Amino acid sequence: MKYFLIVILAVVFAFKALAQTNKYFDAPFGGGGGFVAGWQIPQIDPLNLKLNKIGIPELSTSGVFTTGGAGFIYIGFVKNLRVGGMGFGGSISSSTTIGNENLEAVYSLGGGGLTVEYTLPFIKNIGLSVGAIVGGGNHSIEFFKNDDSFAWSDFENETNISTKIEKSYWIFTPTLNAEFPVYRFIALRLGVGYQLTFAGDWEADNGQSIIGVPSDLRADGFFIQAGIFAGFFSF
Repeated sequence: MKYFLIVILAVVFAFKALAQTNKYFDAPFGGGGGFVAGWQIPQIDPLNLKLNKIGIPELSTSGVFTTGGAGFIYIGFVKNLRVGGMGFGGSISSSTTIGNENLEAVYSLGGGGLTVEYTLPFIKNIGLSVGAIVGGGNHSIEFFKNDDSFAWSDFENETNISTKIEKSYWIFTPTLNAEFPVYRFIALRLGVGYQLTFAGDWEADNGQSIIGVPSDLRADGFFIQAGIFAGFFSF
């Protein structure tokens, strides 16, 4: 909802400014928001070592496809500076069957926060901005071990296992984003960044503490993103 409010405010201010002058702005102006898809590459090699011992095929180390939203608005009183927000999430999984048991592992990550960016003034016609995301995130591992069938009559005696461990953390992500206006009210985004995570502890089901999780099992990593924004864009 907040992203749509940002878009609405940006368009209102844009039309007000256009009504007063027919000249282009001498600095980037406007803002907008929309859908963003990404590809994030966390550090999950320690998890795959554990899955090998269990007998579950390794998760892909090439990355996690994420979806989410983002938005920004130029604040005006600081030339070329814009602020906004971004959120994303995605998961990957791997499964196998051993005897009459179905085994599956699911790795999920997500996050979001405040974005602060500076649009390079010597680049014209597109918005090329350097900045960062400051916020929070979470990644989790779920493990399922199920029989071939379930029965309500045996529910209290079920031996099926579902276990989840997760870690929440702070994130700081340097970014480089480029918006390409295809129309004054539509822009395409391409961007890259590197997510850094800080603090936080792993917890098991119901907030129980868990020890011995490898320190190199982290959500830190490179990501790319692409999206389409609606709003008002004057670069």
